[in-house]
Amino acid sequence: MTRTDVLIIGAGAAGLFCAGVAQQLGLKVVLLDHSPKVAEKIRISGGGRSNFTNILMDAAQPHRHFLGENPAFARSALARYTAEDFVSLMNRHGVPYHEKHKGQLFCDRSSQDLIDVLLKECAAGAKGGEVLHWQPCALRSLTHHDSGESAPHYLAQTDRGPLQAQAVVVASGGLSIPQIGASDLGFRLAAQFGLEVVPPRAALVPLTFEPQHWQKFAHLSGLSLPVSIQTTRGKQVAVFEEDLLLTHKGLSGPAALQISSYWSPEQALLIDWLPARDLKHELVALKQRSRKLLANELASWLPQRLVQAWLDNQPQWQQPIHDTPDKALVALAESLQHCALNASGTEGYKKAEVTAGGVSVAELSQQTMESKKQPGLYFIGEVVDITGWLGGYNFQWAWSSAHACAMGLASQLNRL
Repeated sequence: MTRTDVLIIGAGAAGLFCAGVAQQLGLKVVLLDHSPKVAEKIRISGGGRSNFTNILMDAAQPHRHFLGENPAFARSALARYTAEDFVSLMNRHGVPYHEKHKGQLFCDRSSQDLIDVLLKECAAGAKGGEVLHWQPCALRSLTHHDSGESAPHYLAQTDRGPLQAQAVVVASGGLSIPQIGASDLGFRLAAQFGLEVVPPRAALVPLTFEPQHWQKFAHLSGLSLPVSIQTTRGKQVAVFEEDLLLTHKGLSGPAALQISSYWSPEQALLIDWLPARDLKHELVALKQRSRKLLANELASWLPQRLVQAWLDNQPQWQQPIHDTPDKALVALAESLQHCALNASGTEGYKKAEVTAGGVSVAELSQQTMESKKQPGLYFIGEVVDITGWLGGYNFQWAWSSAHACAMGLASQLNRL
């Protein structure tokens, strides 16, 4: 029998960081993961350079960059361990990084630099603290015992034998990218102990369309351009201005990934292909001074391939702009700036960067991430129903929720 203060299930971003902070606060930690590779999701993130946080994050207004049944739940953790705090950690370890776009910070060299920081934090050493890495090692069962002569504890049956812990942290992530080991373990553990789980779904994921509805765009695969894209989820209207990538199946790129977190099958996507222009006014004004084909004028603003696809089989738009009726120009502007598309689905967890939904925040303490009904059981990171935008927000939630959890663990266990 191995005995420890804390068992952390999942050695990804949240689990590794929680382990490092907890052992520096004097706790003994066993970090367990069924995968043979350390932090594989970190390794492949951000094109291999890991977008580890976002300096534009507003911890006081988490609803601006996070979604879930109650995004405000994240405020406490995000405010107590901020993006600036994690940047300071990277600075202390001498990791070079750069801002790429809209506050997104990436490692200059590779994601391995970030993984090395987390591993070094786990090995930093503190009086009485330690982190034992059990990897690869599968969890077979987890039970709670609060009667008899011993103090309340959890008993885990693992591939390396039984383990007794005073507290358990579930940092097992979601269902995204099953090919590197993602599973529903965290959701099953929550359900086992009676916690509500908001139905999970793929998020930050490319969108797909029925082939017959995508025929107009399918041959434009590989085309990318800046757009404004919006949809409605419940009472919330989500709008993003980002680059959109057309694929043979549908839409990808930052704009599609961002909107996918809010998309639902019954809601259309509204796309403005020329978001920086008052196209109606500009086309009517241009008519007074140009004798070019309408297609040639549009091609100065939009990719030629898109223009051709848009104007195909539309006789009213196949003539010089000065011969095109105002009504036809207005209709063209409307079609380009209020383009409604109905996606049929997503490319699923195989291509999703994160999983939306998860353990309901109504079940957890926003101060410590501990279950309200199951003492000593904590949930952090992606397994919780807090999902960030593309751009480093999900990593920051991992760091912040892990830090809140580690502080709560130390406060509780060091007092016992």
